[in-house]
Amino acid sequence: MGLFVVLLGGPGAGKGTQADLLGKALQLPHVSSGDLFRAALKADTELGREVKGYLARGELVPDALTIAMVAQRLDQADCQRGAVLDGFPRTIDQAEALDGVLAARGEQVTVVAFVNVGEDVLLARLSGRWTCRICQAVYHLLYKPPREAGKCDVCGGELYQRADDSPETHKRRIEVYLEQTAPLVQFYRERHLLVDIDGEARIEDVQARLLAVVQRAGRQQRLDRDKCRTCVD
Repeated sequence: MGLFVVLLGGPGAGKGTQADLLGKALQLPHVSSGDLFRAALKADTELGREVKGYLARGELVPDALTIAMVAQRLDQADCQRGAVLDGFPRTIDQAEALDGVLAARGEQVTVVAFVNVGEDVLLARLSGRWTCRICQAVYHLLYKPPREAGKCDVCGGELYQRADDSPETHKRRIEVYLEQTAPLVQFYRERHLLVDIDGEARIEDVQARLLAVVQRAGRQQRLDRDKCRTCVD
């Protein structure tokens, strides 16, 4: 059985950074709905153009589009051992759809980590974010500044603030999160899958806590699986 980890948290909570670190530590792919959307935008497909309108307004992409993109990604060979999901699910309907996608493969969500960050901290973090035009690496003027102002450390590309990084869009994104995504916390808590993580701690401390939580959940999943086999036998 694979290890499927879901990271929840508001925009600016650091889910992307933590999911990337966690994926590398566990040797699992980091599946980001945001990355899937940006790839569709870059390819200028019909889907990408449809997604663009929602992102520009700071609104959630409709469930049907998001679910289809993520399901297709999880079908790829590198996800057979599991994945770290960042930005999906965002709604209860998406969570139930994820259950269906995994169940069809004899899998299930292993653990859900809620990276908890206050609204005022989210706004402060989002306001300083800059993105590389070439490789899409993300920087923050306070928390992760580039070595040279305005230039990407990775590829030397120009840094810019995306249209969906404006203060007005940030406020709208947080409102949408509180209205539509926060109920997922209760949804997963009731299923005894949720673990709270202090997202305002240092990056390395958050990662250490996440890794410990996921490894413990993975061991429990294996124990439960072996117990079920014993009962069947």
